Amino acid sequence: GLHFFNPVPVMKLVELISAVQTSQDTLDRSRAFAEACGKEVATSQDVPGFVSNALLMPFINEAIMCLEKGIATRDDIDKTFRLGMAHPMGPLQLGELLIGLDTCLSIQQTLYKGTSDSKYRPSVLLERMVDAQYLGKKSGRGFYEYNN
Repeated sequence: GLHFFNPVPVMKLVELISAVQTSQDTLDRSRAFAEACGKEVATSQDVPGFVSNALLMPFINEAIMCLEKGIATRDDIDKTFRLGMAHPMGPLQLGELLIGLDTCLSIQQTLYKGTSDSKYRPSVLLERMVDAQYLGKKSGRGFYEYNN
């Protein structure tokens, strides 16, 4: 399978997912298609979240847990990653600006259910934000407020 990143016209990466039954011909044709779309290709085995979400979602979730526990403010969490680690945006902004907190929660739940690994357990604050329909940019409010 191919996992295109959102927003598709902007993001340059596609994950190429190889399942047990995937033939080499299918992988080669999928790679050629992604490259013809102007994308770079990274490969992953068919595991919950693939490599991208298996790494990204605990990162975002941990940032939310730091906020929830009062370890740092929203602004300081995101500033730390923008200025200290050269990320274009912090994890809280990323979660609600490009993904949506509802989607983050859904992916976390899928990872947790698919692996039974506690590192994928969604934070209580994330669950509460989604219950309140504070989804980020798509709803106009999340950890930040947006004028949609």
